[in-house]
Amino acid sequence: SENSLESLVSIGNICRSPIAEAVFRKLVSDENLEHKWRTDSAAVSDWNVGRFPDSRALSCLRNHGIETAHKARQITKEDFQTFDHILCMDESNLRDLNRKSNQVKDCKAKIELLGTYDPQKQLIIEDPYYGNEKDFETVYEQCLRCCKAFLEKYH
Repeated sequence: SENSLESLVSIGNICRSPIAEAVFRKLVSDENLEHKWRTDSAAVSDWNVGRFPDSRALSCLRNHGIETAHKARQITKEDFQTFDHILCMDESNLRDLNRKSNQVKDCKAKIELLGTYDPQKQLIIEDPYYGNEKDFETVYEQCLRCCKAFLEKYH
């Protein structure tokens, strides 16, 4: 569609999805495609609503020259009705999102794992929360590969 929309989702919206959102936003802006994409991220749960991303996520992005002002929010019924794509990080996200989308009358979003776009075939993007800086870096690299491939497919 002329005005493609994308949403990026993960469980708490403070580690993986803000990284994916910020990476995708930068790719879109580097390609001068801002007019074609609306990018956001949200959580399946309401645990961290209103919180900024994990400081390790922010510092990982900053190391790659990317800033984000994202605050965690929970996914809404409207998200399922307005976004074309809802991309998630792992199977439990996928299950929760499919369950939620079944309760939405006119769900138009295509719900899938972001990892399905990974040229290196790493399907699951593991939550780095209990890990270290290196784990955040791995998430960043996975998100970058997947977002690039996704953008190439739908651009």
